[in-house]
Amino acid sequence: MPPTYVLARDHLQRAATILQGVDSRSRQLRYIIERTISLMDETRQEPLPRATNVLDFAAFRENRVGSLD
Repeated sequence: MPPTYVLARDHLQRAATILQGVDSRSRQLRYIIERTISLMDETRQEPLPRATNVLDFAAFRENRVGSLD
């Protein structure tokens, strides 16, 4: 994971901690920040496809049918 990713996530977590107010704006901003953090975590957890010489016929057919439209 790139150091900029870790730093950005850390800053977002700090901002969410700072926004502990009970007013509507603080709650909305905190929700946006927390949702952004969770989206970053979801993106990070996806495995990277490995280069291989094996052909997935189902994926090949889907790509070919999609390109004919």
